[in-house]
Amino acid sequence: MQHLDSLDFTTKIKELIDSLKAICASYGLGNDGNEFKIITQVFLYKFTNDKFAYEVKNIDEEIAQAAKWEQVLKNKTQDEYEFILLQLPPNTAQLKPDHFISTLFEKQNDPNFAKLFDDTLRDIAIQNSDIFSVKTEGDTKIPLFDRVSEFITDTSKRDAFCKAIINQLVKFSAEHIFTQKYDFFATLFEYLIKDYNKDNGGKYAEYYTPHAVAKIMAAILVKDQVQNVTVYDPSAGSGTLLMNIAHAIGENNCTIYSQDISQKASSLLRLNLILNNLVHSIPNIIQGNTLLHPYHKEGARLMKFDYIVSNPPFKMDFSDYQKQLDTKENKERFFAGIPKVPSKATDKMAIYTLFLQHIIYSLNEQGKAAVVVSTGFILHSRVLIKLLGLS
Repeated sequence: MQHLDSLDFTTKIKELIDSLKAICASYGLGNDGNEFKIITQVFLYKFTNDKFAYEVKNIDEEIAQAAKWEQVLKNKTQDEYEFILLQLPPNTAQLKPDHFISTLFEKQNDPNFAKLFDDTLRDIAIQNSDIFSVKTEGDTKIPLFDRVSEFITDTSKRDAFCKAIINQLVKFSAEHIFTQKYDFFATLFEYLIKDYNKDNGGKYAEYYTPHAVAKIMAAILVKDQVQNVTVYDPSAGSGTLLMNIAHAIGENNCTIYSQDISQKASSLLRLNLILNNLVHSIPNIIQGNTLLHPYHKEGARLMKFDYIVSNPPFKMDFSDYQKQLDTKENKERFFAGIPKVPSKATDKMAIYTLFLQHIIYSLNEQGKAAVVVSTGFILHSRVLIKLLGLS
């Protein structure tokens, strides 16, 4: 595989993403609802493979000097291999030789290659479930990889589809990408998801807050050095706000918590955490309804956080569970009341007033929050006064 200097990384990785999208299009998956799953998961496979290579080369000089690092690893005894795995950083996927991209490349002409490809990705997901699985509010684990080839409905084309993918992944090594910093990964993430947070996502399409806005919010909140703090977003989307504040604090100085109703958003957030050296927080990423079933608790009470950032939905119909929110248990959390359901345009209900109350309630005594709200809401000063308890 070709090795690149830092200046080539962005171009090469964008070309890889574009080539994967072209493959999807040529097999009838262009703009298909499953395309984003294929692109992001195949990219993550590439990312985990090359990060594994980067880390084992830092551990073992023989591997670092080898023309083919994979072969050196394959020649290790089982005990030697296990010892190397024990030395890997906790945010690195543990791979077996059968998981390597180079191994799949060598086996691409085997019968039922699509099954082999899928089995490999699923085995990586199972082996690393404790590190990379996102949970639902009901504690169901969502694994890192699906069976990618099964998104192709014509079974006769699945082998060729997977061969096309593996031949793109093997073209260059992105090992040196791991010397890069956050702004590089922010640009990469924006490019990776640029086609998946638009109108075709429907009413849950607000996955991405502009990087500039997120950076300003982080600068406002984090002015001093802090350690061992918690950061929360109850409507996290793809996590841009969380990434910025985490990097302002320092990845090792904070733990991230989040919840979002969208499965797609939770998958994108997991990708963002993996890209940005925040893998330790993935177990705290919850896919579920924050207002109806807030997940993060300390005993019977909701957790209180040091920092909260959020870009809550401005418009969303919650009429089907509005009455469920108006309970004795929620009186303290929704202290300013539950918005009424209008007779028309139910999707224009002020759901962000519920999120604002939830955010205020979820701050600890010294906590700080920054929230994106619509201009129209800010003009309603009486609502703000009531929410802040100033009346």
